[in-house]
Amino acid sequence: MKPVESLPWSVQFRRERQAAWVELEDLVHRCEREGLAGVGVEKIARLPVLYRAALSSLGVARASVLDQNLRDYLESLVARAYLVVYAPKRRLAEVFMPFLLAGFPTAVRSIGKHVALSAVLLVLGMLLAWAMVVADTDNYYLFIDAGMASGRDPTAATEKLRETLFGEGAGAGLLAFAMMLFTHNSSVGMLTYALGFVFGLPVVLLLLYNGMMLGAMTALFHQRGLAVEWWSWILPHGVTEILAIVLCGAAGLAVAQQVVFPGRHSRLHELALVGRRMGAVVAGSVVMLLLAGMVEGVFRQVVQNVPVRYVMATVFAGLWTGYFSLAGRVRA
Repeated sequence: MKPVESLPWSVQFRRERQAAWVELEDLVHRCEREGLAGVGVEKIARLPVLYRAALSSLGVARASVLDQNLRDYLESLVARAYLVVYAPKRRLAEVFMPFLLAGFPTAVRSIGKHVALSAVLLVLGMLLAWAMVVADTDNYYLFIDAGMASGRDPTAATEKLRETLFGEGAGAGLLAFAMMLFTHNSSVGMLTYALGFVFGLPVVLLLLYNGMMLGAMTALFHQRGLAVEWWSWILPHGVTEILAIVLCGAAGLAVAQQVVFPGRHSRLHELALVGRRMGAVVAGSVVMLLLAGMVEGVFRQVVQNVPVRYVMATVFAGLWTGYFSLAGRVRA
C-alpha cells in the first residue's frame, strides 16, 4: 500500500475531508426528515462548523482540477446545508399572522390609486356590456359563452332564470358553477398580475372583460325583473371576489407603471422592489378568493332568504372596508 505522502493530491484532499462531509450529509438528512427540533443541541452546534468546512472544500474543488463528480457532490451538499442553516425558523402561524394583520393591508394601501383605477376599469366594462345587452340581447353571447352561462341566457324563461338563483335541487349545479368561477377567477387574478410585466395593456383588457361578463349577466336579470334576486345571489360572495380581482388588477397596474416609468433607479431594481409588495397583494387576494368560494359554494346554497343574503353582503363590505382602512396602521 502506498504511503500517504505518495498519494495524488486529489486523493489526499478527499481522505482528509470526507469524514466531515459524511457527517454534514447525515446531519442535513436528519434535519430535513425530523426538523431542527428532532436533532440534539450538540449536533445543531456542529452544523454551521461543518457547513463552513464544506463550503471551503467546494471553493478548493472549484479552483483546482479535481474531478467533476466531486464538485457536483459538494455543490449539492452545500446547497442542502445552506437551506438548513439559513432557512427561516419561524412556524407558519408566525409568518402568516403578521402578513394577515399588517403586511397585506399595508401593501394594498400603498397602491391606492392603482386600486381605484382597477375598479374604474372593471365598472367601465360592466357598463359597456350592460348597454350593449340592453340594446340587443343577442350581444349577450359576445361576453358569455354557454359554459359560463349554465342556462342563464336570453333563451331561458324568466322562471327558469329565477330557479338558477333559488330553485329547489339546483344545489349541485350551483356548486359546480361556484367551483368553475373560483378556478376561473383565481387564475385570472394571478394572470392579471403577471401580465403587468407586458406594459400593462393585457391587465386593462382583462379587467374590462371581467366587468363585461358581470355586466352582461346583470343586464339580462334586470330585464327580466329579477334585479333584487340577482344581486342577492351575487353580492354575498361577490363583494369579496370582485374586490380580490380588483386588487390583482391593481397589482398588475403597479408593476406596469414601473416597467413603463422606472423612475430614478434601473428598471430591474424598481421591479424587484414593487414585485415583493405586489406579491403580497396577490397572495392575500388568493386567500380572499378562497373565502369567496366557500361563501359561494356553501352559504349561498343553504340560505335562500333574500334579506339574509343582503345582510351577509353588507357584513363583508363593512369588514373589508375596516380591514383595509385600519389594519396594520402604526399608532402615533
